[in-house]
Amino acid sequence: MNRAIPLVLAVALFMETMDSTIISTALPSIAADIGTNPIALKLALTSYFVSLAIFIPVSGWMADRYGARRVFRAAILVFVVGSVACAIAGSLLEFVGARFLQGMGGAMMTPVGRLILVRSTPRAQLVSAMAWLTMPALIGPLLGSPVGGFITTFFSWHWIFIINVPIGLIGVVLSGWVLPEMPGGNAGRIDWPGFFLAGVAASGVVFGLSVISMPALPPVVGAVTLILGIVAAAAYVRHVRRTPAPILDIRLFANPVLRISILAGIIFRIGIGAAPFLLPLMFQLGFGMNPLESGLLTFATAVGAMSVKVIVGWMLKRMGFRIVLIIAIATGSLLIAAPGLFTPQTPYWLIIATLILMGFARAMFFTSSNALLFADIDERQMAQASALASVSQQVSIAMGVAVAGMLLEAHHVITGQELDMAAFSMTFFVVGALSALALIPLFQLAPDAGNNISGHTPKTAASSKE
Repeated sequence: MNRAIPLVLAVALFMETMDSTIISTALPSIAADIGTNPIALKLALTSYFVSLAIFIPVSGWMADRYGARRVFRAAILVFVVGSVACAIAGSLLEFVGARFLQGMGGAMMTPVGRLILVRSTPRAQLVSAMAWLTMPALIGPLLGSPVGGFITTFFSWHWIFIINVPIGLIGVVLSGWVLPEMPGGNAGRIDWPGFFLAGVAASGVVFGLSVISMPALPPVVGAVTLILGIVAAAAYVRHVRRTPAPILDIRLFANPVLRISILAGIIFRIGIGAAPFLLPLMFQLGFGMNPLESGLLTFATAVGAMSVKVIVGWMLKRMGFRIVLIIAIATGSLLIAAPGLFTPQTPYWLIIATLILMGFARAMFFTSSNALLFADIDERQMAQASALASVSQQVSIAMGVAVAGMLLEAHHVITGQELDMAAFSMTFFVVGALSALALIPLFQLAPDAGNNISGHTPKTAASSKE
């Protein structure tokens, strides 16, 4: 396997995934500088995810039309320009617009990067390559809080965005040097009605859930937007039935392996999306830590994610996708619920060990499910499969944060108490239980699913007797 390709893609995706959370700890400083308040500035976080939701559906068409490598390099440049715009923004409107521009670049980087990897990697080596690509998506958000806190404390919040410039330019150069040429011209005319409906559906759901869970705006705005997104999604389903080449081909869900992989991922990501939101809050509000201390503690999850590369290929070859995914979800759900048992008196070594195992289980699931997604997909369907996976990931992570926020708020309304350890314990237990529901679709996965890329060869009854 040419390791240079997944490494170059991983560096670019690490920059994008870390940036999606890095500004959280810098919000008060940014708000003070541009003359607004931190609550209003949360719109900048939301605008980034809304931009991702709008433009991810068109990423597959762009890659097929203009060439995957060219689109990936252009996406990095758009992201860098958006980063510079963020650094020089002088008002709330300018900052929100700059984050939206960043999101346009980020929307192309993840699905197109995954597409380049799948198209340039032999299927027998896909699991190992996907492990390299999975790590930045897991580590980046966890690094965001401590890195953002460090830069804001010791330098200036502007450097959060300026550091993307040299990283991005190096990524553009390396991409042109390392990534294989992938000519475009294979796409027909763009499905504009589908682009509009898919954009309204995905952004409406993401924006609505974000506002409901973290009400920078009145919750009724989030509820109305969420309903609008659901209505647009229903209209898009009808549109696909009448369109030969939709912008996002949900007819791929007829493939049972792809359907089960994405559905299990959506459910499991409820817990995955909730944990990075809940852990810093619990460590700061419940344990009395400062943002940098809580960020450094949650980074233990990334240690577990990095270690999965060593063993996941062996596990898949030995047990197959179905068993490995069941193990990952069962153990991962228990570990997502485990912080509900933490107290300020819990030894740090036990917290760190739990978070390392949580990171390992999460990475084991995502490395496996991201590879399984393409097991039965032919070359022509890869761009669409990658876009479908990316849209589902954004929506499900937003669902996780929304569920966690609503559970905390429900505890406050029912008990009349401010956020305390009881509220966090209840929330961790519930999101862990919800994540475990991902086992239901996996039980329907064929035992031999993905054997063509895992190398798993189950023993037959005859060979067992021998």
